[in-house]
Amino acid sequence: MPPPRTPQIPVVVLAGFLGSGKTTLLNHLLRNRAGTRIGVIVNDFGAIEIDAMTVSGQVGSTVSLGNGCLCCAVDASELDTFLETLTRPSARLDVIVIEASGLAEPQELVRMLLASDNPHILYGGLVEVVDAAEFDATRQRHPELDRHLAVADLVVLNKTDRVEEDERERLRATVTELSAPAAVISAEHGRIDPELLFDPALRPDGAAMAGQLSFEDLLRQEECDEHEECDGHGHADHLHAAYESVDFTADVPMDPRRFMAFLDSRPDGLYRIKGFVDFGAGDRDNSYALHAVGRFLRFVPRPWARGEQRLTQLVMIGAGIDADALTAGLAACRAEPEPDAADTERAMWGVLRYVPEPAREGDAEADAADVREAAAEA
Repeated sequence: MPPPRTPQIPVVVLAGFLGSGKTTLLNHLLRNRAGTRIGVIVNDFGAIEIDAMTVSGQVGSTVSLGNGCLCCAVDASELDTFLETLTRPSARLDVIVIEASGLAEPQELVRMLLASDNPHILYGGLVEVVDAAEFDATRQRHPELDRHLAVADLVVLNKTDRVEEDERERLRATVTELSAPAAVISAEHGRIDPELLFDPALRPDGAAMAGQLSFEDLLRQEECDEHEECDGHGHADHLHAAYESVDFTADVPMDPRRFMAFLDSRPDGLYRIKGFVDFGAGDRDNSYALHAVGRFLRFVPRPWARGEQRLTQLVMIGAGIDADALTAGLAACRAEPEPDAADTERAMWGVLRYVPEPAREGDAEADAADVREAAAEA
């Protein structure tokens, strides 16, 4: 059996024009990380890195990039240097967030990530933050905003508390049209549920005694005190209202062709899909871990454990999605009771094009090629 692949750390690009609320959103993530270790790369424009100062001290691995706008670099070598630091095992990070300069081209940052030679990272999505109160003025001043929205995987319509309800609906409709098929969620003060972007760590953060408030608890309480609508339990209790999460489980294998057709036609607003897929006769030895964010798609096979129940288990996360339609669509992907094994194996080529080749031990170049190939196909 080949050695297991090194776990990959998702890298999320947080973009948006100056004043949209990126740093506020990032600080919210750091305060509500629930034990998740977040590495931060702050890509400031200019000599005085105010954003870096704002987030410094709140997380153990904060890296500030200087020398102008990162997206203007000829290649990804500078970004790779910082990613190499943050992906060292000693850092024990669960996710990395790149806060892009307000003048950055997010599409170029994404291309740098997808072309990176670092085998320890996985694309985690492009999140574009939009200022609802200044949307029209920003769009007039920066016509490229339309292009930024078109390549986003998730759009956060921020500062919605500063506009009237009718205006909010108009803005949401406009942003949704410009960013389709991306998910669009509304937010106030940059508060979104961290589970939209990354999975929470299943370990305690630190060795605080039971009942003792941690630094993170105090920051959350401070945030509560700043906003009257908070009931003392933190914002995490009601942030999930901005999006939907749909679970799907099947004890019948999935038909590869039908399943890939479902993924190819996934509806607007469906931001993340994660879980494991059983393709039955297509590959009886392996379950397939599925990672999809926006337009990016990847499968990683893993051997079934002895005695493990063979199930397809998926979680779908998005905004404005139809849970019943998604569940029905997946149910229709189930394989026939007695599928043609040869035909099923041929159909698996549609899945395998999104599977990276098993990395040879110590061969970072081969693993990097896997990332680029998967990204190109996505």
